[in-house]
Amino acid sequence: MRLLFVLVVLCVIAAGVFEWAWSAWDGPGMPARSGNETVVMVAPRTRVHDIAQTLEQTGALKSAVIFELNLRLRGLADKIKAGEYAIPSGSSMHAIAGILVNGKSIQYKLTAAEGLTSDMIWKLVQKNDVLVGDAGPVPAEGTLLPETYLFTRGETRAHLLAKMARAQDAFLAGKWESRAGGLPLASMREAIILASIVEKETGLASERRHVAAIFINRLKIGMRLQTDPTIIYDLTKGYPLGRGIRASELAAATPYNTYVITGLPPGPICNPGKDAIAAVLHPETSDDLYFVATGHGGHAFAATIAQQERNVAAYRAFERQNHANENPAPDPVTVSERLGEAPVPVPDVAAPRLPAPHKKKRAGHRR
Repeated sequence: MRLLFVLVVLCVIAAGVFEWAWSAWDGPGMPARSGNETVVMVAPRTRVHDIAQTLEQTGALKSAVIFELNLRLRGLADKIKAGEYAIPSGSSMHAIAGILVNGKSIQYKLTAAEGLTSDMIWKLVQKNDVLVGDAGPVPAEGTLLPETYLFTRGETRAHLLAKMARAQDAFLAGKWESRAGGLPLASMREAIILASIVEKETGLASERRHVAAIFINRLKIGMRLQTDPTIIYDLTKGYPLGRGIRASELAAATPYNTYVITGLPPGPICNPGKDAIAAVLHPETSDDLYFVATGHGGHAFAATIAQQERNVAAYRAFERQNHANENPAPDPVTVSERLGEAPVPVPDVAAPRLPAPHKKKRAGHRR
């Protein structure tokens, strides 16, 4: 009889403990020791017992034993995913289990801006301290899609670069399939080459399709592209030149010198963004062949030499008015250069740089 009594008492206690543990599942959790959340790492193949202990040690849980018991009773012990988790302050055991089972890991961001070269993006990935592993070789120029990419701690650098390449392949394939008719572009690679030039020529979204149309028109009639960014890429591989382009550099017979060669350069000069790619494959309808800086952050466009000369004159007037006491800006392109002929010789010294905010684009020796 005594043994039976003891057994009954133990059963009642066990039932009480079970009920208490079960009800604790949805009860209020522990406040974070600092800030609004507690960050916890769950390594791959970690035992549920160790996960519960880690949560208690970091202050996310009051009782690792009760949490582990609940996980096992509810069939969740084998469903927890590895990752880095942010546990909101005061989270119940139920909420914490949901985060771990659903794999809601902390996501980090890396932004590869439009117009960066593959080497620049590679360096951003290589120095990121959340990613792991070696980034591998620098991807070919123009093969990465500029975008903001999300990733979790422990993702490899090589995997993220591969993700950027796959994103460009997918986007370009879709745009190429629906491209406008009559484009003088024989392949998707040629589209990327031209898009990279458009990307470097204007930062204004409203201008991209117009600038693309001008280069498309030039390609159609065999007119040289005459664009400074291709020369700079040949000299620095896309990094800032830090000075004006010299006369000898304008005249040099190099593969990327679009003042000398006819048609596209042999490869992209950066990684163009979605808008630049779309602009090249769906350019604006225009007869324009020329453009020149306005001095107000954009460009003036022209279909004829006469109109271009008026736009150049307006730019010169703007520069005289605003920079009379500073170094003069380089002259915009001469008529002969705009016709695709040899550029007029200038001294073989660094051309004066435009004062901010115009130093990104030189008004002279192009278009």
